[in-house]
Amino acid sequence: MAGDDLHQTAVAESALADAELVAVTGSVLCELVWVVCRGYKIPASDVSAWIWRLVQSGNVVADLPVVEAGLAMLDAGGDFADGVIAYEGKMLGASTFASFDRQAVRLMKRRGEPANLLV
Repeated sequence: MAGDDLHQTAVAESALADAELVAVTGSVLCELVWVVCRGYKIPASDVSAWIWRLVQSGNVVADLPVVEAGLAMLDAGGDFADGVIAYEGKMLGASTFASFDRQAVRLMKRRGEPANLLV
């Protein structure tokens, strides 16, 4: 995606193309999105489009509801990881998202989700 190291880019693309199956976990996507958005300053909209292309590749498997939750938060201007955390918490039985992150709580509430700001 960043293409800053041409050799590593070629190796990674080849490995992905040659793999029978590539499992992409939510935690891997959280790290990937953080690095490319914060480290490489790639716009969230570009990252979102790239993530969709990745998970729709024929040999890639991912937990699509997790991806959708993360991308919904990213597309709303928040952090991908907050969307993943909120989704996984809900799946584990939590009824309310709680965070010290004002923006994350505001975005969750805007989406109609119960959220509490910890102060």
